Amino acid sequence: MLRRCQRAVALALALAACVIHFWFVRIRGPLTLNRRALWLQSACRGVLASLGIRVTVEGLVPTRGLVVANHLSYVDIAIFSSVMPCCFVSKQEVIRWPFFGWAARAGGTIFLDRSSRASANAAAVLISDRLSHPVPVLLFPEGTSTDGSQVHRFHGRLIHPATELGAPITAAAVRYVPAGDTPERELCWFGDQEFLPHLFKLLGLEGFTARVRFGEPRVYNDRRTAAAQTRAEVTAMRSEAVLEIVSR
Repeated sequence: MLRRCQRAVALALALAACVIHFWFVRIRGPLTLNRRALWLQSACRGVLASLGIRVTVEGLVPTRGLVVANHLSYVDIAIFSSVMPCCFVSKQEVIRWPFFGWAARAGGTIFLDRSSRASANAAAVLISDRLSHPVPVLLFPEGTSTDGSQVHRFHGRLIHPATELGAPITAAAVRYVPAGDTPERELCWFGDQEFLPHLFKLLGLEGFTARVRFGEPRVYNDRRTAAAQTRAEVTAMRSEAVLEIVSR
């Protein structure tokens, strides 16, 4: 409980610093996509530090194009943003989250109502526009967060803008490595779990390491091929990470 209280205070201070930093950025000039992404990167590093989450990176960090990754929880947004300035594609429900909804909007997130074809089409247009900027667009094409037991099918609809434009697509895999014998599943946020109880649980943990691995950027001719091959690559990278952990 003491750890949870200490972390809660640290998180509150980190979030307050995020707000102050954002207004300084806003006062100093136009809120371009690059400046928003850099602000979000700084904010996410502070949030991860307050939660005791460490991040390691393998592979070349992308600087443009589309990045597609598996999805374990809302923490993935902070993890990926901490290692590269980027903008995200996120479900519309995030807008209603306390503080984090505001932070997502401030960081230039593209919001999507997955039940609406019109919303998906509008998001695809925005992704096409963002791909012309020197800031990667990060997409979780599984469409939901999972318990990490497998990488679900990648949906190709929002990958299409990248294949249509010939933009590079980079596969990325994230894995949580807990301290001790805690299984990765216990750290994931999936199914019908509530946001605040899960965050409360994270605050009480010793912390964990998030291992991010990037593949090589590739150009694909069609979205189905891109979706299938990047999913296979992400699955392989996560499997390789498990073998390395076991061998140690």
